[in-house]
Amino acid sequence: MRISPFALAIAVALSSSALAEPPADSKAVSAAAWNQAAAAKYMDDRQAWWQDWPHAQKDHGTVCVSCHTQVPYALARPLLRKQLGEKKVSDPERAMLDSILQRVALGNEATTFYTDAEHGPGKTKEARNAESVNNALILVSYDAAPAAAEPAHLQATTRKAFEEMWALQEQSGPKAGAWIWQNFHFSPWEAPESEYYGAAMAALATGLAPDRYANDPKIQTNLALLRAYLHREYPDQPLINKIALLWASANLPGLLTEPEKKSLAQEILAKQQPDGGWNLTSLGLNDRGESSWKRHDKTAFDPRSDGYATGLTLVALEESGLSKSSPEVAHGLAWLTTHQDKTNGPWPAWSVNVQRDPTSDVGKFMSDAATGFSILALEHSN
Repeated sequence: MRISPFALAIAVALSSSALAEPPADSKAVSAAAWNQAAAAKYMDDRQAWWQDWPHAQKDHGTVCVSCHTQVPYALARPLLRKQLGEKKVSDPERAMLDSILQRVALGNEATTFYTDAEHGPGKTKEARNAESVNNALILVSYDAAPAAAEPAHLQATTRKAFEEMWALQEQSGPKAGAWIWQNFHFSPWEAPESEYYGAAMAALATGLAPDRYANDPKIQTNLALLRAYLHREYPDQPLINKIALLWASANLPGLLTEPEKKSLAQEILAKQQPDGGWNLTSLGLNDRGESSWKRHDKTAFDPRSDGYATGLTLVALEESGLSKSSPEVAHGLAWLTTHQDKTNGPWPAWSVNVQRDPTSDVGKFMSDAATGFSILALEHSN
């Protein structure tokens, strides 16, 4: 078996890590160690709530495509289907997909989720751009893992979603290669640093696409612009964005150099907490130690490990070739198995913007994302 240069670089870093020998109970993770059925029910229930929430409902009977609730759901929920013995997508999944398919078919006829008239200058463009990336990522995740026993294939509507995405990419100027992203100063998905995360997700979507879509001659100019942007802006990014790029780079070549991967591996490992998890607050720092997160209510950041940071970090490390048996990954997976609410299904995470009631519907947005990425990490390890 060929070992990737990245995996070798991490192995070297692990040899000198303070966490190289985690507790014995973290050395093996099985599906029985966490409640897959409860996780699926939590995500389905939250998806159904989102679709019924008045603020999420849009024109033509469609629903807002959210970075926190719908995207992680779409990436993770199909992975549970085989383990749960399901033969088709769940009803909330079907409703989500039908809404997205309709919005892609409508194109510019569909009203954006935010508009200049209601939310201020530039918001129509920001909303259209963010939706285009999310639509492509969600649809391609289902094309890459079809529910039925059939080969993965890029569907016509997914191709259209990609066409809409590329048509909105900035072609010149300081933002060339990116998408002007939704910005309400709410991190990590609707803030200035979210633009880079969105570009990384566009790269991930392209890399996940079946039928060798990434080699399509029609998109090579777009991909060159995207790679150039991701490379150009990389040094100033918070670690959470670099982790997202690491995940994308495992699926789309040419996003990170080997020295960058080695350095990034060392950064990631250095942020792992003694309990095995990662904390989103610490992943908001850039190379100069500056934080991308701003507490609007002036309350203190939560220092605890959380499911969003831990899940996303482990997905990136696993996708890049680090074995589930490596000490750091095993320790992180053990954190995930011991921190799921096994009765109700979710993993904990907290807003980096304001202090919210974690039991409220809005307060659960971070747990929605944490649950999706935790499932991705755990299912990758099985």
